[in-house]
Amino acid sequence: MRKVLRIGIAVICMVSLVVGYYAYLSKRNDSAQVDDNIELSEVQAIISKNFSREYPATPRAVVKWYNRIITAYYGEEFTQEELEKMADQARYLMDDELLQYNPRDTYIASLTLEIEDYHNRSRTIVSSTVSDSNEVQYKKVNGYDCAFLSTYYFIREGSSYDRTYEDFCLRKDENGNWKILTWRLSSEDTINGY
Repeated sequence: MRKVLRIGIAVICMVSLVVGYYAYLSKRNDSAQVDDNIELSEVQAIISKNFSREYPATPRAVVKWYNRIITAYYGEEFTQEELEKMADQARYLMDDELLQYNPRDTYIASLTLEIEDYHNRSRTIVSSTVSDSNEVQYKKVNGYDCAFLSTYYFIREGSSYDRTYEDFCLRKDENGNWKILTWRLSSEDTINGY
């Protein structure tokens, strides 16, 4: 009789553990699904991107992320703290040599003034387009792997629209990541004119 009672208690305990564990997993999955359904603003999406784990694989992808960041600078609402975090994300895409010439504080101060100017002029970047993959030029420069590509920005200022063209040079770092080394304004005629 005692043996049957012990077995019964053991079975009830095991069933309780299985049911409890199932309830725990169900609750955890429900909360994970709720988190997946939360829509991030563009600024939050940029800030939450972990470039150290998921760095863009190609020069085009790096410039696309950079363009996404600068489009947010001029078109989204954000706090000073969020601006600094976005600036840090943009700086993560830049080559160490470029970063040496643009210390963080100087970069953020200059960026703040430029954003203010854009807002005063009612200017925003409507869209940006990066060269196609087959238009990216790869070259060896001073022993470094470099990539050259172009982008254009469709910009609205007040009620008028204009295009701005820029050529980018990216250099592969010691980790194999493409980093923005430099960019310059260009005209449509001199795309990829490096």
